Amino acid sequence: MKNAGTEAPRLIAFSVSHPPVPIAPSPRRRDWMDQAGDHWPNRCLPLLIANEAGWVLRNTHRFRATWDGGESWEAVRIDYDGDAPDPAPVSSHFGYGILTFRVPYLFRTPPGWNLLARGPANWAKDGVSALEGVVETDWTCATFTMNWKLTRVGHPVQFEEGEPYCMIVPQRRGELEAFRPAIRAIESEPEVQREVAAFTESRERLHGHKLLSQYAQSLEGYKLAWEGHYYRGLRPDEEPAPEHQTRLHLSPFTTGSP
Repeated sequence: MKNAGTEAPRLIAFSVSHPPVPIAPSPRRRDWMDQAGDHWPNRCLPLLIANEAGWVLRNTHRFRATWDGGESWEAVRIDYDGDAPDPAPVSSHFGYGILTFRVPYLFRTPPGWNLLARGPANWAKDGVSALEGVVETDWTCATFTMNWKLTRVGHPVQFEEGEPYCMIVPQRRGELEAFRPAIRAIESEPEVQREVAAFTESRERLHGHKLLSQYAQSLEGYKLAWEGHYYRGLRPDEEPAPEHQTRLHLSPFTTGSP
């Protein structure tokens, strides 16, 4: 969270080619989560927060891509609905069944910040997998592309107009490397052990008393029974967590000169 009185870091997208593509904060909802019985996955706050943790670029033309299993760029066939746009927003640039999306922006982050370019979080697609890249966007003068690897030979993969194809997430350079990971026995931290035991007992009691059916008609009630403490940012002893978020509120990209 941004400290009061500090200037918000800037994330700038310089438009370097046309036409531009829509870019906006990533949406909270996913179709597959909503379509599950009783919207089951929507009870998982970590999933929902991950869904919102970045900005997405959206596809501008509906198309289908089919890979014949070959290694050349010609092994991928791309079929658009209607006439092929010029310039094409997607191509088989590298071969090996890889789809390459144009990203018509040069991103600029503050000094010391990278940009993680990945597929939209928790957005599964049959027959294709998003590839990820980390770019030093505080200095580079080169744009990057977003790539997806087709994984099923002869299986048409469709991208809808407006569907997110890239999610960008700023990362402070060096922070991951600053961590010093360690594995320890839970008994070495009695307070943590006590909290884990209380949580485990609560979940087992929920199963043992078969309370799930009691909450089947109410997703909100089920959330409170199943993971209510986490949703509300409470420890098992009802003490509040030091910080807790149930939603992310990313700023949209604005247009025009600063």
